[in-house]
Amino acid sequence: MIELADTEEKLRDCFPVMAQLRAHLDLDSFLKKVAQQAEAGYRVAYLKADDKVVAVAGIRVSRNLAWGKFLYVDDLITDETERSKGYGKQCLDWLISYAKENDCAQLHLDSGVQRKNAHRFYGREGMTFTGHHYAINL
Repeated sequence: MIELADTEEKLRDCFPVMAQLRAHLDLDSFLKKVAQQAEAGYRVAYLKADDKVVAVAGIRVSRNLAWGKFLYVDDLITDETERSKGYGKQCLDWLISYAKENDCAQLHLDSGVQRKNAHRFYGREGMTFTGHHYAINL
């Protein structure tokens, strides 16, 4: 079952999996950043199996001129020891349902160029590659 992490304890349980994607964060900075981002609607969803968090998604509902109302997936990771067990698909299916329940027209995410396995997964699940994301450090 997928739930939103609505307590610090649940967020702490999510951190070991999130840290596999966001290795630059320690637990304290993760909790602080989640609290700051929550002010703009950021939420952490998680999937547990056998009483262990096996997948985590950081999400936010937003609006822009290009897409209207959409669900943006900031973070999506399945524990590296739990991959290929269907947990990623469960999460993506839940995210799509969550987006629909929140009247979103689309779901969007960015994925690092190095995450080839994730790209294959997204393609298998019907997602399309729609553009490039560019950045500059300031």
